[in-house]
Amino acid sequence: MKEVLDKVIADIGRVILGKEHVLRLALSCLIARGHLLIEDLPGVGKTTLAHALARALGLEFQRIQFTSDLLPADILGVSIFDRNLAEFRFCPGPIFAQVILADEVNRSTPKTQSALLEAMEEHQVTIEGQTQALPEPFFVIATQNPTEQVGTYPLPESQLDRFVMRLEMGYPEQAAERTLLRGQEGRDKLARMQPSTTPQVLLEIQAAAATVHVSEALLDYLQALLDFSRRAPYYQIGLSPRAGLAVRRCAQAWALMNGRDHVLPEDVQTVLPGVVNHRLKPSIEYSELGREEIVSHIAAVAIP
Repeated sequence: MKEVLDKVIADIGRVILGKEHVLRLALSCLIARGHLLIEDLPGVGKTTLAHALARALGLEFQRIQFTSDLLPADILGVSIFDRNLAEFRFCPGPIFAQVILADEVNRSTPKTQSALLEAMEEHQVTIEGQTQALPEPFFVIATQNPTEQVGTYPLPESQLDRFVMRLEMGYPEQAAERTLLRGQEGRDKLARMQPSTTPQVLLEIQAAAATVHVSEALLDYLQALLDFSRRAPYYQIGLSPRAGLAVRRCAQAWALMNGRDHVLPEDVQTVLPGVVNHRLKPSIEYSELGREEIVSHIAAVAIP
């Protein structure tokens, strides 16, 4: 499986230059059956990453552009009366795809944002009293602009917690940017990109990741991290049990990607920033702390 995943990363890396660590974290989030939030400035490759990931894995892709006038029905679908059959017929919305790009999700109203909650958590939607199952695998990649930009609605904590990881793309390094400026644009490379694997193989990889061994000593370390977040004066609220499960699942996926059948503390340390940086907020006394400093305090917890 490591060879398959390395090929996926290499293929995506030809489109997204100089961002291998971000690509690996995004793939580990997918393998862990989570959802990904990417927050960064426009134009750094957020949408291209989502499209390339779907292409490389052979998954059906849909993009939903979130705007202030977007309605829940525009995402979930509607029932239309069929005169020939004299009955209502359900027309599924774009949510019924394997990879969903919720582009600029914080530009829509909270009512529309909440339409994603059931889909992300339960892998199903309820429309007019009828439950509709979503395809497997199901992966939401949401992008959002920094909240200080005009026309944004901050995501509530309940929805932020549905995202297993939050990542930043950042500007490319100079060498990668020079290669980008010299060569073809990402969308041109996407058009020629071929799948590196199949959805069925991805499901097998997801199942294998869930069986990666987590020792009792490793669970001690994970609980020490959770306990520190709840007792330390730096944070308003500590990490929830759901956050602990997210760290464990992502660490299992990271270990599998590196060809191991057991989780090491280094796996936890690698995925920890992406999993907790949108869940921890500084307390009033430490309100000047930035995100990197917030994560650095919990990351400094000693391994038992």
